[in-house]
Amino acid sequence: MRKTVQFNFVDLFCGAGGLSSGLEKAGMNCILGTDQEKSAIATFEKNHKNSETFTDDISKLDKRTLTKLTGGKKIHLVCGGPPCQGMSTVGTGIPDDPRNFLFLEFVRIVKILNPDYILIENVTGLVGKKNKKILDAIMHRFSELGYVMSAKVLSAEHYGVPQRRRRTIIVGNRLEYDYEFPKPTHGDRDKLLPYVTVGDVFAAISAHAKNHDLKSAEIKNKTDYERISLIPEGKAVRYHHDEIEYWGKKKKLWLDIDWSKVTENHRLRESQYHRLDRNGVSPTIMTGRYTYYHPVENRHLTCREAASIMSFQNSFVFEGTISQQWRQIGNAVAPLLGKAIGKSILNSYRTRKKAKSTQPKIIKTKAFDYEDDMLDENYAITEFVQK
Repeated sequence: MRKTVQFNFVDLFCGAGGLSSGLEKAGMNCILGTDQEKSAIATFEKNHKNSETFTDDISKLDKRTLTKLTGGKKIHLVCGGPPCQGMSTVGTGIPDDPRNFLFLEFVRIVKILNPDYILIENVTGLVGKKNKKILDAIMHRFSELGYVMSAKVLSAEHYGVPQRRRRTIIVGNRLEYDYEFPKPTHGDRDKLLPYVTVGDVFAAISAHAKNHDLKSAEIKNKTDYERISLIPEGKAVRYHHDEIEYWGKKKKLWLDIDWSKVTENHRLRESQYHRLDRNGVSPTIMTGRYTYYHPVENRHLTCREAASIMSFQNSFVFEGTISQQWRQIGNAVAPLLGKAIGKSILNSYRTRKKAKSTQPKIIKTKAFDYEDDMLDENYAITEFVQK
C-alpha cells in the first residue's frame, strides 16, 4: 500500500488567498504565501494560520530565505498569477521589458524550489492569437526546465462558482506524468449539476456575517439611486433604448454618453447600472463595488456578497478598508475553481500515469476571441512536451 505524502505548495502573488483556499480544500498544504499588498497579506494570514508569509520585494526572496520560510520541506507545487504581457519581447531582443520582471522572478523561484508541478493563472487573452508569442515564450521557458506544459481556458461557473469568470490556466509537471484539466461538474448538459446561482449563495449569508456592511453598500448619489430603483432584476443599461425603456422621459436620468461612439465590444464589457439576477450566474466580479447592483434592493453589493459570488466561504474574513477588500476579492482566483484544479493535479500525481508522448508538440483548437461570448471548453489548448 502506497504511503500518502503531504502535498505542499507555495503561492506566489497570493493576494487574499483564493487559490490557496481552493488548493487546500482539494487536499494540499499551503506552506508559504507571498504578496506585496499588506492588506491582502493580512487577509491571507487571517485565513491561513498555519502558513508562512512574505511581504517584501519578491526579488529579495532568495534561496536562504525560502529554505527558512518553508522549513526545508519538499515543495510539490509552486503556483501564482505573475504578469506575463512582457514575455512577447523575450525572443525579439528586448529582454529588459519591465513587465517581464515578476514572471522572471516566478521562474527564478521555481528553479530554486524545483517543484514537481507549477500552476499559473492569467487572463483569457493570453491564449488569443495576438498573444501567441507570449504564451509560446512562457511554455518554452518552463519546458527548458524539464516541465511537461499544458494550457487551457477554464470558466468558473462550470465548477460550482456562481459567476462567469474565465481564466487561462497553465499547468506543468516535470515527472512526465499525464495531466488532464478538470472536467466541468456544473452546467446545462446531462449528468452535470445545475449551475449555482447568485440567489443560492446570497441565501446562505446571515445578517451578521463578517464583511457584510450594508451601510457601506448604500447608494449615496440621489440620481444614481433613482436610476437603479427603476431597473428590473437582471437588467442593465447597454444601449440608448435601455435608457428609454427604464427611465422613460426622465432625461435627467439619461447618461452623458454619445451612444453612436460606443462599440459593441465596449457594450459587452461596460454595462451600466447592472442588477444581478438571483436565478442566474453573475458576470465577472471586478475590483470595485460600482460594477453591479443587488438583484432587488436599491444598493451596491456588500463585500460578503461579492465574496460569495467568488465562492469564498462565509467564514473567510477579509481585512482592510472596503476598497481594499473589494480589490482583494476582484483580483482573487475563485476558490472552487482552485479546488477543481488542485484535485486534477493530485489525481495526476497519485495515479502516476506517464504521458503518452515526450516529443515537443503543439495542439491547437479554436482560437479565443474576446467577442465570442460562448465558452467551448476545448477552444484554446496548447501543450508543449519536452524530454
